[in-house]
Amino acid sequence: MQTISELQDFIHPNLGQEITAIGGHYVFNKEGRISFNDREVLYMVGYAVVNTSCCGAGGCAYALVPGFINDWKYKKDINGLFVSQIEPIRNTIEQRAIRRLIQKKEIIQQVTFQ
Repeated sequence: MQTISELQDFIHPNLGQEITAIGGHYVFNKEGRISFNDREVLYMVGYAVVNTSCCGAGGCAYALVPGFINDWKYKKDINGLFVSQIEPIRNTIEQRAIRRLIQKKEIIQQVTFQ
Protein backbone atom coordinates (compact mmCIF):
# COMPACT_ATOMS: atom_id res chain seq x y z
CA MET A 1 0.00 0.00 0.00
CA GLN A 2 1.33 3.43 -0.95
CA THR A 3 1.70 6.02 1.79
CA ILE A 4 2.48 9.72 1.57
CA SER A 5 5.84 9.20 3.31
CA GLU A 6 7.01 7.00 0.39
CA LEU A 7 6.57 9.77 -2.17
CA GLN A 8 9.61 11.85 -3.05
CA ASP A 9 10.37 14.81 -5.26
CA PHE A 10 12.69 14.08 -8.18
CA ILE A 11 14.40 17.04 -9.82
CA HIS A 12 14.82 16.40 -13.55
CA PRO A 13 18.42 17.12 -14.58
CA ASN A 14 19.29 19.11 -17.68
CA LEU A 15 19.89 16.55 -20.42
CA GLY A 16 23.33 16.68 -22.01
CA GLN A 17 24.87 18.64 -19.14
CA GLU A 18 28.21 17.23 -17.99
CA ILE A 19 28.48 16.78 -14.23
CA THR A 20 32.01 16.54 -12.84
CA ALA A 21 32.73 13.84 -10.29
CA ILE A 22 35.89 12.71 -8.49
CA GLY A 23 37.10 10.29 -11.18
CA GLY A 24 35.66 11.95 -14.28
CA HIS A 25 32.16 13.03 -15.28
CA TYR A 26 28.69 11.77 -16.09
CA VAL A 27 25.89 12.95 -18.36
CA PHE A 28 22.21 12.11 -18.56
CA ASN A 29 21.27 12.20 -22.23
CA LYS A 30 17.76 10.73 -22.24
CA GLU A 31 14.68 10.67 -20.05
CA GLY A 32 12.28 7.78 -20.54
CA ARG A 33 8.98 6.48 -19.26
CA ILE A 34 7.71 2.92 -19.53
CA SER A 35 4.50 1.23 -18.46
CA PHE A 36 4.64 -1.46 -15.81
CA ASN A 37 1.61 -3.04 -14.08
CA ASP A 38 -0.71 -0.14 -14.95
CA ARG A 39 1.80 2.42 -13.64
CA GLU A 40 4.45 4.53 -15.29
CA VAL A 41 8.14 4.26 -14.42
CA LEU A 42 10.58 7.15 -14.86
CA TYR A 43 14.13 6.34 -15.89
CA MET A 44 17.16 8.34 -16.96
CA VAL A 45 19.78 7.08 -19.43
CA GLY A 46 23.32 8.36 -19.23
CA TYR A 47 26.96 7.55 -19.40
CA ALA A 48 29.94 7.96 -17.12
CA VAL A 49 33.54 8.59 -18.14
CA VAL A 50 36.42 7.85 -15.79
CA ASN A 51 39.32 9.94 -17.05
CA THR A 52 40.86 11.58 -13.99
CA SER A 53 41.48 8.47 -11.93
CA CYS A 54 44.84 7.02 -10.97
CA CYS A 55 43.59 3.64 -12.22
CA GLY A 56 43.20 4.61 -15.91
CA ALA A 57 40.39 5.64 -18.21
CA GLY A 58 37.09 3.92 -18.91
CA GLY A 59 33.36 4.44 -19.11
CA CYS A 60 29.92 2.89 -19.13
CA ALA A 61 26.35 3.54 -20.20
CA TYR A 62 23.61 3.05 -17.63
CA ALA A 63 20.06 3.82 -16.58
CA LEU A 64 18.93 5.26 -13.28
CA VAL A 65 15.35 4.56 -12.16
CA PRO A 66 13.96 7.13 -9.69
CA GLY A 67 10.66 5.23 -9.41
CA PHE A 68 6.97 5.13 -10.26
CA ILE A 69 5.56 8.46 -11.39
CA ASN A 70 2.89 9.87 -9.09
CA ASP A 71 2.76 13.47 -10.40
CA TRP A 72 4.61 14.33 -13.64
CA LYS A 73 6.54 17.63 -13.71
CA TYR A 74 4.07 19.25 -11.32
CA LYS A 75 6.31 22.21 -10.45
CA LYS A 76 9.70 23.82 -11.00
CA ASP A 77 12.44 24.25 -8.42
CA ILE A 78 14.25 27.52 -7.64
CA ASN A 79 16.62 26.86 -10.57
CA GLY A 80 13.79 26.36 -13.04
CA LEU A 81 14.19 22.58 -13.27
CA PHE A 82 11.08 20.42 -13.45
CA VAL A 83 10.13 18.35 -10.39
CA SER A 84 8.10 15.14 -10.49
CA GLN A 85 6.70 13.29 -7.51
CA ILE A 86 7.82 9.66 -7.57
CA GLU A 87 7.50 6.53 -5.47
CA PRO A 88 10.77 4.59 -5.16
CA ILE A 89 10.67 0.98 -6.35
CA ARG A 90 11.92 -1.19 -3.50
CA ASN A 91 10.39 -4.53 -4.47
CA THR A 92 13.21 -6.67 -5.90
CA ILE A 93 10.88 -8.71 -8.11
CA GLU A 94 9.50 -5.52 -9.68
CA GLN A 95 13.05 -4.16 -10.02
CA ARG A 96 14.17 -7.28 -11.93
CA ALA A 97 11.22 -7.08 -14.33
CA ILE A 98 11.66 -3.33 -14.90
CA ARG A 99 15.42 -3.80 -15.37
CA ARG A 100 14.75 -6.34 -18.15
CA LEU A 101 12.29 -3.99 -19.89
CA ILE A 102 14.74 -1.08 -19.83
CA GLN A 103 17.69 -3.23 -20.92
CA LYS A 104 15.70 -4.52 -23.87
CA LYS A 105 14.54 -1.03 -24.89
CA GLU A 106 17.80 0.86 -24.33
CA ILE A 107 20.38 -1.89 -25.01
CA ILE A 108 22.38 -1.17 -21.86
CA GLN A 109 23.60 -3.50 -19.14
CA GLN A 110 23.55 -1.45 -15.94
CA VAL A 111 20.20 -0.36 -14.45
CA THR A 112 20.16 1.00 -10.92
CA PHE A 113 17.29 2.05 -8.71
CA GLN A 114 17.39 5.23 -6.70
